[in-house]
Amino acid sequence: MTLHFLDIEDWKPEQIQDIFGLTDRLCQNREQPLLLGKTFILFFPESSLRTRVSFEKGIRDLRGECICMPPEALNKREQLADVIAYMANWADAAVVRHSDLHKLRELSRCASIPVINAMTSENHPCEIMSDLYAISRRRPDYKDLVYTFVGSAGNISRTWMSMAKMMNLNFHHVCSEGNALGPETANYKFHISLDGILPDSDILLTDSLPEEYRTAEYIGKYQLNLQRMRMTKPGAMLNPCPPFFRGEEVSADAIDSDYFVGYEFKKCLLYVQQAIMLYCLYHSERAVVMEK
Repeated sequence: MTLHFLDIEDWKPEQIQDIFGLTDRLCQNREQPLLLGKTFILFFPESSLRTRVSFEKGIRDLRGECICMPPEALNKREQLADVIAYMANWADAAVVRHSDLHKLRELSRCASIPVINAMTSENHPCEIMSDLYAISRRRPDYKDLVYTFVGSAGNISRTWMSMAKMMNLNFHHVCSEGNALGPETANYKFHISLDGILPDSDILLTDSLPEEYRTAEYIGKYQLNLQRMRMTKPGAMLNPCPPFFRGEEVSADAIDSDYFVGYEFKKCLLYVQQAIMLYCLYHSERAVVMEK
């Protein structure tokens, strides 16, 4: 059975831990020919920066090959089942960045090769897998921390909520009314007041603001600035999802502070994505891959 990576909630916690363990091995032994002879077809828009660069470099570092296509190639009248069936003649996996998660699910239903979600408007599983991996390596007590996302309902907040559900994390979501991602659960709480949750927060998360939230009123209530970061728990980390914008969801002084996790925090994105690709390709032989 072909294994796809489309949504965090499709995976089991032990599979996520497998990915983290495989990522550890890839970080320690960075250029192995584990993808030698494998070809990936990548559907990416020209505007993609970090995700595309890290996927392409990650494939080539493991001696694989990639063919890049625009995501609009999947918007034709041809049925996606036919598209992926032909692609399987020449590619070993497809990595897709497309706004419509439904298209990725449709591709995967009939695919004999893995389909990997590189971002949709609904979710961004590789990004959040990488972030939690990086947090877990800095904070071994990561399952006991309080994660606070400040921002609107979007693909990043939804994926963090999914990760909290699967890994039993304490996830709080702060935004204006109407942005709750669903009913409150043991892993998800919604707040309209930011200052009240800050003293309990260990990991502060943001996403760039949609245009309608770029107002003085919203920014005054919800911007993570240095003054507010000083209200958080000792050792708290600020992890804004790039692209971030100083003066909007975060302030310049917060980014310039020691709270900011830094640019190297995203370095492991490449290794996490490599681990996901290897795991999907070789899941029936994952013990062999894990040992390499």
